[in-house]
Amino acid sequence: MKLIFLGPPGAGKGTQAEKISEHYGIAHISTGDMLRKEMREGTPLGKAAKGFIDKGELVPDEVIIGMVENRIQAADCQKGYLFDGFPRTIAQADALLSISDIDMVVNIDVPAERLVERIGGRRMCAGCGAGYHVSMYSKDTCEKCGAKLFIRDDDKPETVLNRITVYERQTQPLIDYYKAKGLLRTVDGDRTPETVRTDILALTEKLVSRLRTRLTLKR
Repeated sequence: MKLIFLGPPGAGKGTQAEKISEHYGIAHISTGDMLRKEMREGTPLGKAAKGFIDKGELVPDEVIIGMVENRIQAADCQKGYLFDGFPRTIAQADALLSISDIDMVVNIDVPAERLVERIGGRRMCAGCGAGYHVSMYSKDTCEKCGAKLFIRDDDKPETVLNRITVYERQTQPLIDYYKAKGLLRTVDGDRTPETVRTDILALTEKLVSRLRTRLTLKR
């Protein structure tokens, strides 16, 4: 099963992706996490990405796709994988389809005003990178490692609206792209995480049934 989760900043796609990938035993692939790992390990692709990031430039599509192509060859991807927030552009979507088929794209839709509220309450651990939200966790230190929590620069109110605007400008063409291919499914993300997850599981269970039927017919 090969999935893509789309959603604006603060839609909860990372949380949902983590739970859904765990439920099915498939790899959860976040290009942001992947970039950071490649850079930490000093791989050729990581070094190339760091060169662009250090200059304040966007990492080129060919570098991102190179990382993705390497990642999906890993052993934990044999049962399938779930892309979290990737692709971001039509060019990336075309490149992805050249190296992997996709079974379903889930778009988690949330109104802009709710996104501002959600993102502004996020906190990150300076030590282990764990994430929290002030609505559910009131301490200023991480419960996992005890390090100090902080607000990411791109989560500060003055940048949130711009992030949403940029996302909408980049992603609307992607939504149309996958809709035209019959792959897009949209869920209402302006509800509790549990309710959103129930809706996503209803979609993925239908997909699992179709994939099993396809395998049976092939045999």
